[in-house]
Amino acid sequence: MSGPRNPASKAVFMPKALSIIGMVVAALLLLVFGLDLAIEFPFHRVDIYIDIGMIIGAIALAYMSWSTYREVK
Repeated sequence: MSGPRNPASKAVFMPKALSIIGMVVAALLLLVFGLDLAIEFPFHRVDIYIDIGMIIGAIALAYMSWSTYREVK
């Protein structure tokens, strides 16, 4: 029977994984709303303020995810 795994390894892995997922989500949001702002694809630029707000939110999410990733590393 094997013993329990070290819970400290999970404690370090989970914040890294979540910060990487946050960076991926931020990149996807930046791509989608940046494309909409630039070439009106995929949402046909329904509202320019939504595009700009989502781009600012994506940049903020990317910064917070990167900061957390560096801190946990």
